[in-house]
Amino acid sequence: MKSSNNLYLAWILLVLLVYPHSVSLFGSTQSDAHQDVKIFVQRLDQRIPEEMEKYEIPGLCIALVRNHQVVWTGAYGLADREQEIPMTTDALCRVESISKSVTAWGVMKLVEKGLIRLEDPIGLYLKKTDFPETDPDWRSVTIHQLLSHTAGFPLGSIGPDVEYPPFSKMPAPAEYLTSEIQGLHTPGQKFVYSNVGFNTLEILIEKVSGQDFSSYMTAEILLPLGMTRSGFTFSPEELPEIPSGYETDGTPVPPYVYPVHASGGLMAPIDDIARFLTAGKRGEQRVLDPESLTKIFTSHTDVKGLYGFVSDGYGYGHFVERLSDGRQAVWHGGQGHGWMTHFHLLPGSGDGIVLLTNSQRSWPFFGKVLLEWTRWLEIPPVGMSRILTASRVFLGVIILIFLAAIFLISFVIYGMIQEKYRFHPLSEKNCLKRLLSGLVGMAILALLLWAIKLPYFFLSSVFPASTPLLGYGLLLLAVGFILSSLCVAGNEERD
Repeated sequence: MKSSNNLYLAWILLVLLVYPHSVSLFGSTQSDAHQDVKIFVQRLDQRIPEEMEKYEIPGLCIALVRNHQVVWTGAYGLADREQEIPMTTDALCRVESISKSVTAWGVMKLVEKGLIRLEDPIGLYLKKTDFPETDPDWRSVTIHQLLSHTAGFPLGSIGPDVEYPPFSKMPAPAEYLTSEIQGLHTPGQKFVYSNVGFNTLEILIEKVSGQDFSSYMTAEILLPLGMTRSGFTFSPEELPEIPSGYETDGTPVPPYVYPVHASGGLMAPIDDIARFLTAGKRGEQRVLDPESLTKIFTSHTDVKGLYGFVSDGYGYGHFVERLSDGRQAVWHGGQGHGWMTHFHLLPGSGDGIVLLTNSQRSWPFFGKVLLEWTRWLEIPPVGMSRILTASRVFLGVIILIFLAAIFLISFVIYGMIQEKYRFHPLSEKNCLKRLLSGLVGMAILALLLWAIKLPYFFLSSVFPASTPLLGYGLLLLAVGFILSSLCVAGNEERD
């Protein structure tokens, strides 16, 4: 009995000794988590303005998500550079192709209601007369293929040609898509990123739901997720809340709208997109079932080419990647005239980040912020941070082009000074060799002129700071080839 009492006393003493430390331990865990976010935000406050200035990015809205909770939102820079209006977290931003991620939720809601099936061909719901001038073969593609960019549809028109002033007269979505829908590849053959495919889903939603796309998405997805200020349309009163966009050369871009909305028409403040990232917590949101979320976040096709450089696959409205430690990450970016956006989410842990900028110069900037974010979480780098490596390689190529151009021009000029070469464009000596050199120079000039006239040049968005240097380097190289084609060796000419 005495030994039993001693045992009880020992247990009581142990509890009394450990209990205060237990309270302190759990309390410090919450405090440490809050302090951890605070320290990272201080790091962002230091680095982000520096990087924005480096890449000439006017404004940024950013949000952090931890354990499926929005823990911080912030804004940097300017919403309007000309009027010096500061960017705020209340700004109504163009999220561009992040719209596809939200649209995928809208389609899956129809699936859950039993109104459509993923394996159904789109022709079951859309008639030939909906797009009378298109090849009828488009009706064979399935909803699954449209959601996963495997329908074989093209990217579609982008840039100023498809932009309209807000509240102006535009083509109806079906009328607009009549000239867009076409099959480039066999359906299901491979991943081909397509705005046209997601805009076709917009027509599907309208046909099946009996509502216009914007009303359906607001009622079924946006409001239930707490995205109360988001929408695929906006009112005249909200127009002043939209920041100006900026092209790669800094030219301001006033607000605009597209005739179609599903692929890139969503307008939202940073808080709402952050809430969208938190909605993936299984079992705690009632908009979609866990099975639907699994399908959205599951890779349905391998991603190759340029997209394959930063991602492994594509689910429904989400790029999917597997980090080196086995974690799954899903993400989507957006790019429009004067805007770039991005979010990254780890569905397992509920960690995420959202970046919305009013600039087309933001991809390398995104790579740097994402690298800082992954270091903070102590996880392997995500695929988008590879843009930083690509930027260094791209700069190395530019340096080599400059060196080659300088060597070629210097070689010819030095030869002329030493009278080893003579300016003689009409000479027949080494005619074939000189003709080839001239053709190479002219081809480079033609390539530069073609790139300048493009409404959108991909390299300018990925490498905004380096692409102009590439242009100057190629111009110098073209001059070198053309100059060498106009000269002949002095001793040969004497012969």
